[in-house]
Amino acid sequence: MRTLIRGGTVVNPAGPQPADVLIDGETIAGVVSPAVAAELTADEVIDAAGCYVIPGGVDAHTHMQMPFGGTTASDTFETGTAAAAWGGTTTIIDFAIQTPGEVVPECLERWHAKAAGVCAIDYSFHMILGGVSDDSLKAMDYLIDHEGVSSFKLFMAYPGVYYSDDGQILRAMQQAAGNGAVIMMHAENGIAIDVLAAQAAARGDTAPLYHGLTRPAALEAEATHRAIALAEVAGGTPLYIVHMSATEALTEVSAARSRGANVFAETCPQYLYLTLEDQLGAPGFEGAKWVCSTPLRSKHEPHARDLWRGLRTDDLAVVSTDHCPFCFKDQKEMGRGDFRKIPNGIGGVEHRMQLIYQGVADGQLSLARWVETCATTPARMFGLYPRKGVIAPGSDADVVIYDPAGVTRLSVETHHMNMDYSAYEGREVAGSVRTVLSRGARVIDGGRFHGRAGHGKFQPRGLSTYLR
Repeated sequence: MRTLIRGGTVVNPAGPQPADVLIDGETIAGVVSPAVAAELTADEVIDAAGCYVIPGGVDAHTHMQMPFGGTTASDTFETGTAAAAWGGTTTIIDFAIQTPGEVVPECLERWHAKAAGVCAIDYSFHMILGGVSDDSLKAMDYLIDHEGVSSFKLFMAYPGVYYSDDGQILRAMQQAAGNGAVIMMHAENGIAIDVLAAQAAARGDTAPLYHGLTRPAALEAEATHRAIALAEVAGGTPLYIVHMSATEALTEVSAARSRGANVFAETCPQYLYLTLEDQLGAPGFEGAKWVCSTPLRSKHEPHARDLWRGLRTDDLAVVSTDHCPFCFKDQKEMGRGDFRKIPNGIGGVEHRMQLIYQGVADGQLSLARWVETCATTPARMFGLYPRKGVIAPGSDADVVIYDPAGVTRLSVETHHMNMDYSAYEGREVAGSVRTVLSRGARVIDGGRFHGRAGHGKFQPRGLSTYLR
């Protein structure tokens, strides 16, 4: 089937241009001028007049059905990928998890079993290495060569759960320096954080606000500096810092990049829009809704301003969501009386594209940078490009028609994520998703879901094409 998207403005990293897009089956056959398109025939024509035609979003950091803190993230792969599609995301990269003593390939198979046959959009996996050993290091090579998994996440936080010490981190980085993998890092000093959290609890400071106050920006920056140093010692291992929230940590990344290091970072919408005081410090136990790690930062400090600037300068390469939703009732409530027991996570996979487009409307980013940070760069960073992340001949026909004249109201009453509150309740953002195609198939159109569970396919990934 041939589909022609006519009359829109195509936005790629090179910038916007009036162009029509011809789709043949599951792939893009051509991006042509309106004059050339007038001579083409198609089985279906989609009118995109007045709209942007952009590559489907690639969310490189989600946690569907993730076990954490005595419960499990409330979005399944079925509900979470459908919600992602509603917001203009057509590919997610989730995380398979290995804990100490487990066999890495077997853990990957367990996550395949969760996702197979139920996803509305395409998906892939990173691998969390919770137990660095001789066997898990060898398994890194196996996953790259045979399983299409080329990125591995380590934790400097959560002692006793996923934590790796500096020696384990160095060994994994040395392995990655040899096999070409990207090491993803949760960069917080978990040992020091646990001390501060225990001291707060002993004082009776147990409200959700203290989740943020016991994870200070200095400990995010210290861990970021240490991860960068270890990557350099390991031989220049590509390093990707996840969910960056603090000015001080961004300064460390900027300094490393100025030295030419292959150091990259992502941020998330929550750090651009939500704050320690207004959300995490909400009255009573309401702040539990916004407990996540790294935590929300103070509005009286320049974190959000500097993160937007980092997105403009490419010190921040990617916007992901770290989508890890938990319902307030029965899940977040597990931490009443002790913030340490609140499951860490915020749901946002449905709203990333709109929230970052609001940055375009506010003059924070260009149209091209919106597409670059939300689609093209994550595809390049994690070995999906040019199959994903660009409107170009031969690429998958993952296409979003975005109406800049629309308005999207974010609310639990209208979102499609499987959670009983919205982190952005009542916020109105510029623009709206009108149509979403995944490999040429309509998933969203005119305010209706046309997709199906099982349409999404696992996407094996190669090595990063974003390295310097």
